[in-house]
Amino acid sequence: MARLLSEMDISILKTVAPECEGYLCSGSGMAYRSILPPLANHYAKDAQDFLRRIKLLSRYDLEYLVRLILSGEESLGCVPFDYIELFIENVSERMGEKIAAQVRNSYNNSECSN
Repeated sequence: MARLLSEMDISILKTVAPECEGYLCSGSGMAYRSILPPLANHYAKDAQDFLRRIKLLSRYDLEYLVRLILSGEESLGCVPFDYIELFIENVSERMGEKIAAQVRNSYNNSECSN
């Protein structure tokens, strides 16, 4: 479900991608509607850089992001599989395997996971 980024979303995006100056996808020209796809596809150099950036999130911010994922408000579509696997591992370490399994299920049901 696409959404307009809230102030909280923008704050999280600035935490994980401080170099972000605008909120438009360079490929589509559309406004960002999620946090993880632009992080993965426009700012992180590779999967390890993506993970390094995710680890910058406070537990509160990570919990907020996971809530958005589980509600369907945060798109996981088009985030590369290896990036998502690292994200899920980090969620498991910080929030537990049960929550990580729910995030994995959300990814498996997303539009670009195939």
